[in-house]
Amino acid sequence: MGVKRSRRPENQDGGSTFVEKYVLESKKHIDNFEETSAANSWLENDSGGFDMEFWLISTEHLEDSLLFKDSEDFCVGMNYVAVQTFKAGINMLAFILMSNHVHFVVEGSLAQAKYFVNGYKGEYSRFLWKKYGYREHLRENDVDIRPLLIDCEALEKAIAYVQMNCVAANICIHPTEYPWGTGGTFFSQSSPVGRHLKDFSARERFRLLHTKADLPELWKINDQGFIIPESYVSKDFVEDIFHTPKRLNYFLQNSSKAKQRLEMGEKNLPAFSDQTIMTALPDLCKSLFQKPGPQSLNEDQLVELLRQIRYRFSANVNQLARVTGLTYEEAARYMDSI
Repeated sequence: MGVKRSRRPENQDGGSTFVEKYVLESKKHIDNFEETSAANSWLENDSGGFDMEFWLISTEHLEDSLLFKDSEDFCVGMNYVAVQTFKAGINMLAFILMSNHVHFVVEGSLAQAKYFVNGYKGEYSRFLWKKYGYREHLRENDVDIRPLLIDCEALEKAIAYVQMNCVAANICIHPTEYPWGTGGTFFSQSSPVGRHLKDFSARERFRLLHTKADLPELWKINDQGFIIPESYVSKDFVEDIFHTPKRLNYFLQNSSKAKQRLEMGEKNLPAFSDQTIMTALPDLCKSLFQKPGPQSLNEDQLVELLRQIRYRFSANVNQLARVTGLTYEEAARYMDSI
C-alpha cells in the first residue's frame, strides 16, 4: 500500500526537507535491487507528495532453541542485516536481534521486504548449518510482514516497539545499552569508531562478512567485527520522523513493550540473558553431575538442573526451554514436579 506523506516541513534555509532529499537518494539506492519494476511504486507521485511504503518485519519466537548462541552468532547476524539491506535495496530504519527472534522496520516495496527477509533467513541458516549442523533452523521460522502508516504515528510506535525489545526482556535498562541492533544509533552525541571496508583486504572482508557482495567502501566495521548500523541505517530520516530525542524517548517509554514490562513486574522477567546462562551451563553440569551438558543428564538430574538455573538466574519457563533445548511443554512439566 502506498503511504502519502501529507506534510513536508521545510528546512530553515528554505531548501528541501531531509525527507525529500532522502527520497531522491533512495531512488539511486534502489538500483541495487533486482526487482526494480516492482519497487518503483514508492517513488514521487504525480501530486507532489511522496508515496512510500513502510513495513514491520518480525520472525516467530523460537520456543525451544536460539538463533544466536554467542557473540560470534550475533556479529554474523548483524553483518547479514547490512548485506541484505544492500542487496534488497531497502532503507533500514530500525532493527533488533534477540536470542530467539528478530524485528526490522524497513522502507521499500513489499517485494523488497520479502526479498530482504528471505535472503536474511537463507544466509543465516547456512551459517547455522556450517557452525552447528542445524538444518532448516531459520528457513522454517514463520515471518510476519505488516504495513505501517506514517500519518498516524504507526511508524514511530513500530520503531519504539523494536528498540524496546531488549528492555522488555530485562537485558538492559535502556535500548542504547544493547549492541545487537539500532538501540544506540539515533540522536547519539558521538560518532561510532571503526575501519572503512576499503581498508580490509578481500580475504579479510570475506572472513568477517561471509559474503563477496561489493559493499560500499566507506561502510565501517567496529572492533567487534560487524558493520556499524550507522553505515547503512537511515539515521537522519528516523531522527527527522521523531524530531527530537525527547519525543523519541516518549515513544520508547510508552511503547507496548515498555507497558508489558510494567504489567509483568520484575519478578516475572528473566534477570540474565540466554547467552549468559548458556555460557555457565557446562560448568554447572560438571560441578553438579560430572556431566558435560544437559544432553547427558537423566530425568532426575535434568529436573535438578532446571531448579538450579531458576534459582541462580531467576529464569522463567520460556528461558529454561530455550537454554536447555527442551520444548516448552517439557520444561513446564519438569518445573511442575519441583
